[in-house]
Amino acid sequence: MLLSLIQKSKSIMGIGENAIPASPSSPSTVPPLPNDLQSSSDKSPSSMEAHGTTQSEHKEFQELIYDYIRSIKDPEKPATLEDLHVVYEEGVQVKGVTADNVKIVRIEFNPTVPHCSLATLIGLCIRVQLERTVAHTNPFKLDIYIKKGTHNTEEEINKQINDKERIAAAMENPNLRKIVEDCIQDDD
Repeated sequence: MLLSLIQKSKSIMGIGENAIPASPSSPSTVPPLPNDLQSSSDKSPSSMEAHGTTQSEHKEFQELIYDYIRSIKDPEKPATLEDLHVVYEEGVQVKGVTADNVKIVRIEFNPTVPHCSLATLIGLCIRVQLERTVAHTNPFKLDIYIKKGTHNTEEEINKQINDKERIAAAMENPNLRKIVEDCIQDDD
């Protein structure tokens, strides 16, 4: 049953044989951030303060984000994403702040194996968890990526887990939604 659900979720998310082909203009690599949104470590303290944030606020926000994603349960194994080293502190970065004071957050995760069939589901769990717990009090733009070189179809999956329409469609599937809910449920 889990296998058929995975195949159905891949179909909904557009991954695999039935995937919608990328347009020729689509970039095949992770897109760079515009110059005004470069890493906060590249910005001077006065530049960050002009946007109303400081380096310590960025660090606190990174820690907050990590605290929420580290306890997400793996869909297959009885362990958290942190326990399996799928998510790690260095993988959460605040890349900058927009003119509207919206933080740009990039999360990189490392699937357990290069052919992990649940990488898309893990990315979906990360996104849903953060949208429910952080977004309402701290506006941010979230980009989620698989660590470069750690998955056979990382480019396809990166596109899917950052596509709002496909995420919305996936969350309309009651079976997939239940799996996400189970993974992000806090047992504490």
